[in-house]
Amino acid sequence: MTSTANGPASGARAAHPDHLGHVIFITAAAAMGGFLFGYDSSVINGAVEAVRDRYDVGSGTLAQVIAIALIGCAIGAATAGRIADRIGRIRCMQIASVLFTASAIGSALPFTLWDLAMWRIIGGFAIGMASVIGPAYIAEVSPPAYRGRLGSFQQAAIVIGIAVSQLVNYTILQVADGDQRGDILGLEAWQWMLGVEVIPAILYGLLSFAIPESPRFLISVGKKAEARKILEDVEGKSIDLDARVAEIETAMHSEHKPVFKDLLGNRFFFLPIVWVGIGLSMFQQFVGINVAFYYSATLWQSVGVDPTDSFFYSFTTSIINIIGTVIAMVLVDRVGRRPLALVGSIGMAIALAVEAWAFSADLVDGKLPTTEGAVALIAAHTFVLFFALSWGVVVWVFLGEMFPNRLRAAALGVAVFAQWIANWAITASFPSLADWNLSGTYIIYTCFAVLSIPFVLKFVKETKGKALEEMG
Repeated sequence: MTSTANGPASGARAAHPDHLGHVIFITAAAAMGGFLFGYDSSVINGAVEAVRDRYDVGSGTLAQVIAIALIGCAIGAATAGRIADRIGRIRCMQIASVLFTASAIGSALPFTLWDLAMWRIIGGFAIGMASVIGPAYIAEVSPPAYRGRLGSFQQAAIVIGIAVSQLVNYTILQVADGDQRGDILGLEAWQWMLGVEVIPAILYGLLSFAIPESPRFLISVGKKAEARKILEDVEGKSIDLDARVAEIETAMHSEHKPVFKDLLGNRFFFLPIVWVGIGLSMFQQFVGINVAFYYSATLWQSVGVDPTDSFFYSFTTSIINIIGTVIAMVLVDRVGRRPLALVGSIGMAIALAVEAWAFSADLVDGKLPTTEGAVALIAAHTFVLFFALSWGVVVWVFLGEMFPNRLRAAALGVAVFAQWIANWAITASFPSLADWNLSGTYIIYTCFAVLSIPFVLKFVKETKGKALEEMG
């Protein structure tokens, strides 16, 4: 599944929509998938220790239950494009909404640890679908003059979803008097944390009935009259609708649909540019960012922080994530992708090294000493800030721009698959690594942040200001 080609501007491309508010509503509704992406990914943070206690499992088993959703994510991302091309973008959103809803209910009411894992796989599949459908749909319905700004709604929705999930977890913990297994109306607090997702999941489904199908999909199935009406609504009445429809048809017919063998090179299996995309994706995860969103409450409790305070710190971390994302959105087209990536790598390396130092201190009465505890907290927030203002955004920008047109879809699929696998590796390994040596774990993440600097300097080329057709 691809979005409308970024070809030369036509007269239609200069048009501005007559009803920008309507376009913003459509974009925001589609971005609810991104909100659920962020929410579902991080809400488990509040339930980790309660699940460990309720089912009396070790760190290795617990990690597999937490990380198993990422397998569903990879499968959902790999299949969503084909599903959307067959039945449409809106139907795909509605399927994702049903899966999010089922996952929320099932995760909140599990009979055993293993059916909890099954519901997490289902939720992961929905996340994978949302990670593909949202950006593609937004690109296909956005007026060209506003595509960049409207496209940023997806990333903004993801980080807001992460923040809201942590706020909900913190609020529920307050109601349960600070006990993750505390009783609230017959269910334990952690069950409410996972179950509340039903509300945005159902809202996502309802909103999908209020927005139009992608004009590109309608044209692909021969429904040109419907496509014309939607194009008129989103791009304005002054455009030449016949020319616009013809332009989309021409772009679709001229598109080369890449296959896996197009990515292969004479040496090292893949083409060099594909390896660069894989490297960016893996470095983004190997710095340990998702430890901050999946395990932060557990992390802080492991060094003696009160459970209520640990949940509050998870929320403040997610607010820092939003601030950093906004900074990146403002700067990415001004200073370029490479400079932001390098600044982020340096900042993350320093922050992670400081965290490793702080966690190396001996615990006193089960807690970090006051100085080390304060330093660890500041360094953790600093790490998230530098990640969010750099690698959190620029990797996705690079992946969307760096590949030649003939390879883009297939290469992006391979890079994103590598990203999910790297995410799984970090998520599945953290509890056992933390049991082994928490400071040593952060030294490993520090090493990856340091290695990302020469990787960017040697292999990653700036894409700012270049047309997609220039990538080769």
